[in-house]
Amino acid sequence: MTQEPTSLLPIWARTPTTRRPKSRRHQLPISSDAMAEAHDHRSSSTAGRPFFSGLCAAALRRKPLGAHGSAAAAATGEGLVRQLGVLDLVLLGIGASIGAGIFVVTGTVARDAGPGVTISFVLAGAACVLNALCYAELASRFPAVVGGAYLYTYAAFNEITAFLVFTQLMVDYHIGAASIARSLASYFIQFLELIPFLKDQIPSWIGHGEEFFGGVISINILAPILLIILTAILCCGVKESSAVNTFMTTLKIIIVIVVVFAGVFEVDVSNWSPFMPNGFKSVVTGATVVFFAYVGFDVVANSAEEAKRPQRDLPIGILGSLLACVLLYVAVCLVITGMVPYTLLGEDAPLAEAFAAKGLKFITVLISIGAVAGLTTTLLVGLYVQSRLYLGLGRDGLLPSVFAKVHPTRHTPLQSQIWVGCVAAVMAGLFNVSMLSHILSVGTLTGYSVVSACVITLRWNDKGTSRRSLGSMSIWQEGVLCLVIVALCGFIVGLCYRFNYAIAFMVVAFVIAVAASFALQFRQVYVDQPGFSCPGVPLLPIISVFFNMVLFAQLHEEAWYRFVILSLIALGVYAGYGQYNAVASSSEHSTIGYHGIPSEAA
Repeated sequence: MTQEPTSLLPIWARTPTTRRPKSRRHQLPISSDAMAEAHDHRSSSTAGRPFFSGLCAAALRRKPLGAHGSAAAAATGEGLVRQLGVLDLVLLGIGASIGAGIFVVTGTVARDAGPGVTISFVLAGAACVLNALCYAELASRFPAVVGGAYLYTYAAFNEITAFLVFTQLMVDYHIGAASIARSLASYFIQFLELIPFLKDQIPSWIGHGEEFFGGVISINILAPILLIILTAILCCGVKESSAVNTFMTTLKIIIVIVVVFAGVFEVDVSNWSPFMPNGFKSVVTGATVVFFAYVGFDVVANSAEEAKRPQRDLPIGILGSLLACVLLYVAVCLVITGMVPYTLLGEDAPLAEAFAAKGLKFITVLISIGAVAGLTTTLLVGLYVQSRLYLGLGRDGLLPSVFAKVHPTRHTPLQSQIWVGCVAAVMAGLFNVSMLSHILSVGTLTGYSVVSACVITLRWNDKGTSRRSLGSMSIWQEGVLCLVIVALCGFIVGLCYRFNYAIAFMVVAFVIAVAASFALQFRQVYVDQPGFSCPGVPLLPIISVFFNMVLFAQLHEEAWYRFVILSLIALGVYAGYGQYNAVASSSEHSTIGYHGIPSEAA
């Protein structure tokens, strides 16, 4: 059970509203009747209210989860079906996390960090484990509703914050999918050019991309075709797409293991000395780079409605996939830095070049196959999770209702899936989106930070504390303020580290963050939750928020501009559409329910 926080609205904005009939509480409308009733509900809730006060009231409402949406879906047969077991979920996370980068980023970072790149991956993996623990708790707590970070934010904070998280994540997903599709097309053409009579005979506009109008347009024909094929597979059903992901991910893992074992016999331990030739700072800097190589485990949380036993299997899928990725990355790092001196590693294909230098050219063919398999699974899972996020927003009315529809026989969000595929196909076919790679990861770090904060806020028991609030703030508001302070201090520490500011600024920011952490620890009352629980609450989530914001400060400056500009655009979209169409929830039903899940999983 979670408690509804004291209203964040100022007194003048708390305009009285007519109590809505109880028969119109539909949090997740699925059927057409429910959608129509929800529309009437929305109309009555916003009529006659001043714009700004209405916007505040809508933006600050939270999402209580009841049984209505899933029950309606189950009754009409229009919901998603539970076909994913624990192995499917683990492979889903691995498929999203490990792409072609395992054969590239390991070597490129080793050029700066030396053999110490192994420590970089361990540090980054440990930081990701903090985020994974937070995701695992919330996936266990919300085991039957799609939405992931968006859903958790909606339940823990408010509607507008959830919508902002969605927009930041979705831009990352859209650009990432188009970029991966172009890379996959390029790899595919390289395979075809291994055939002698095709070498250098395939026009660049087919797979590598040919630029027009000074680079504004970059035509690539093969990338949209590959996206259409993967979208068609996803539209067939989760069972079919899971089978493809399982096969490709298993192939990828086998190739990585073969590469590691082949390289072990070529290792010269003298290449590991010195282990950190450029000092520990280069290792830490490397950790901030390779952190994003682990991104992908969070997609498991978006398969909540399709997991057979979600409360048990989702945490296993999230943590299991992450730990498997850590082991694979560390093994590859040890092999590549042991085979050749780190100073001789290439930039474009370091692992392949290392094996070629040892006369093991057949391994380079396996690496190319593994890269294609890795890109394919990353793209497939990325398209999958996007459609589920659109489904969640469509159900809540923050997007048009067409995104809320699930095919009655295929049990997939067909319209959402087609939309996602079309957006990626247009971007991949017409633009060189790889040029936008420096503004990515904003949504990922935003989602990770907010999810970690959600674990803390959802553990609070407002009515279980007798402590007095500070001034006019409630205890809940005080806690949120402390979380914001921790995040800002983490960003300041990251800036000081990046630009080599005076150590005094870093120390002051760190001390303030510690003071806010003490307030969160001792001024709030925390309750235990059923199912999987993140250990060390609130300390571990606080560390997670702080470190994520340190990483946020390491992003390109244009990424910060993108965060601000996209947030303003999202606010405008919400003010013009979302506040009027979102399915309002009654505060009388603030229970977070475990609905639509098998009884043994509850």
